[in-house]
Formats: sequence, C-alpha cells, structure tokens
Amino acid sequence: MLPGVKSGRLDPPGSRLPDFPWDRLVPYAAKARSHPDGICDLSVGTPVDPTPAVVQEALRAAADSPGYPATLGTAALREAAAGWLVRRAGAAAVDAASEVLPTIGSKELVALLPLLVGVRPGSRLLFPELAYPTYDVGARLVGALPEPCADVASADPDGVALVWLNSPSNPAGQVLDAAALRGIVAWGREHGVLIVSDECYLEFGWEAEPVSLLRPDVCGGSYEGLLVAHSLSKRSNLAGYRGGFVAGDRRFVSTLLEIRKHLGLLVPGPVQAAMVAALSDDAHVEAQRARYLRRRTVLRPALEAAGFRIDHSLGGLYLWATRGEPCMDTVGWLADRGILVAPGDFYGHAGAEHVRIALTATDERVESTVSRLCL
Repeated sequence: MLPGVKSGRLDPPGSRLPDFPWDRLVPYAAKARSHPDGICDLSVGTPVDPTPAVVQEALRAAADSPGYPATLGTAALREAAAGWLVRRAGAAAVDAASEVLPTIGSKELVALLPLLVGVRPGSRLLFPELAYPTYDVGARLVGALPEPCADVASADPDGVALVWLNSPSNPAGQVLDAAALRGIVAWGREHGVLIVSDECYLEFGWEAEPVSLLRPDVCGGSYEGLLVAHSLSKRSNLAGYRGGFVAGDRRFVSTLLEIRKHLGLLVPGPVQAAMVAALSDDAHVEAQRARYLRRRTVLRPALEAAGFRIDHSLGGLYLWATRGEPCMDTVGWLADRGILVAPGDFYGHAGAEHVRIALTATDERVESTVSRLCL
C-alpha cells in the first residue's frame, strides 16, 4: 500500500502485471561479460547500425521546433505513411487524412490500445501462443483476460474483444500467409471483433513473403474492423527516435486520435520530419536488409553445427533455436561462452525449450559468436 493512502482506495495497475522478465537475465549477462573477448549480446533486439544519413539530416533541419506538435501529425507525415503502405505493404489506397495516425514508437500503442479502444474488464484478448509480452500487458492493464491462441479462425468468439496478430512474429519468425489472414479477417467481422496486426517486421521476410492485413486479397478492399501497427525502429534504425504509426479502420483511428489528444501523446516535430524522410526512402531499408541477411547467413549454420535446431524463423530479426532442453539451461550454456540470448519462456509457455537469438548485433560481434560456437 502507498504511504498515506487507505487500503482499498487505489488499485495500482502494476500489481496486475507480471514481473519484468529481463530482470532474470542479469546474472547471465554478468557471466557473459566476463568472457575474455567481452559479451556478444544477442538478447534484446535493439538496432546497432547507424541511423540513415537522410533521416539524420531531416531531424537536424527540423531542430528549431518551439511549438507543440499536433497529435494528428503533419500532413507530410500522414501522406508519407499512406504512400508507404501502398508502395511497400501492398495496400490499395489509404486516406492520409482519416486512416493514419502517428504514434510514439509502437510499444506504447500495443500497451495502450485495449484501453484506448474501450476493451472492458473481463473481456478476452487473444494473441499468439508465442508472443511479444506487451500484448499480455495491455490486456492486464484494463482487467481483460490475456489468452494465447494457436488458431484464431477456429477460436470460441464468446467475450473476445480484440485479437493481436504479429507477422513476421517476435520471437519465432512465423509468417502468416494471405489465406490464413483472410480467415482471421472473416472470423473477426462475423463476430464483431477488432483485429490488429503488429507488422513492424514486414520488410524482413527471408523464406516467406510477409503479407499485410491491409492487402486487398486479405481485407477485400475494406479496412472495417482492422488496424495495423508499424514501427520505424527496426527497418530504419530509429528505435531511439520513437517513431511509428497505426492505420486502418477510420472509426478506430478517429477514436485513438481523440483520446490521444486528451492524453498529450504527441510525436515530437523533429521526429515527424525524420519519419517522413525514412518512409520516403527505400534504399536505406534495402541496405539494412542486406546487413541482417548477411548476419543470418553466417549465424544460422554455426548454431546448427553446434547442435541447435532452428524452428520457424521465416522472417523477422531473430532465430528461434532449441537444443531440446529447458531454455534457461541453454541460456547458461551460451553465457559460459560469452553469448547472451533471450529465453523462450519470456514469450509464453510454448517457448520453454527455445531461445531467441537476435540478428541485431554488429558484424564483428556476430563473427565472434560464430567463432565461440565452433570451439
């Protein structure tokens, strides 16, 4: 209980949340750092490559920004996001004025979306069996029931308010094809359930083509009951800028806009200018894809030669690996070699024998990882 507050008057949301999972890695990180050649940190998927020059230049040019930015974002940003959705995500058309809204990265959107769209306590919120933990957190914050689900299209719809999809997925790199997405869209519309697709890895398909929920062959040319979340963190190395956007059903976009105005959820003006530059330039994304593919190409066979099996991993920025043992045993085995990875059970019980290995490390650290695995 908080000091000076009578019992029963406050219910801190934090009391409904699980322990922060990354705290469990602290001793393993210390062990990995003690390696003579230093740590190879393949745990957190944070970008390590330079932010593109075209983006940095746009940020500098907009640095004189004394006024409050609009929650809606600039027209230039909304048009750039709408154009990107057509050009890169395959959407037929997106109305920049009513179907796009900038966000402060995508994690805050994932966590706050159930609250902002009015998910009621006791409702069910579905997400993949292997999933980014923030889907669960967003459900708990509003008192909804977080529910891992292997097959949305055949799920019992009773009490379901919202479904999160993630393709290519974090952590396992699974990719949903157009047929699977069509089935989920049909199920959501039949039962009046909002379907939201987290597509932040959409431009990183390796062995399968990622498909956006807004593609006409998926949504039938209508965005009714559908939203997509996008982030510039991975595709443009903008994690430190906190730039993302949500798009889709204009009714929900309008609701998000009105509430976010009250909450003061504003993307800083210089960041909006940087986002325009990032969304308008495809060359830097292709260069970044080549970097990740190069790292993946050397890391995967080294892991397999060391006795790992790689499952799924068709897209995204991770390898989903197992040695057929409890995941923390694998984390410890790798930490002894100065390599830090994320245990699979961070992402659900289905990951109990896997680890997530990020491609977001420098070429030099990936090469060092490979050499240590070969010993």
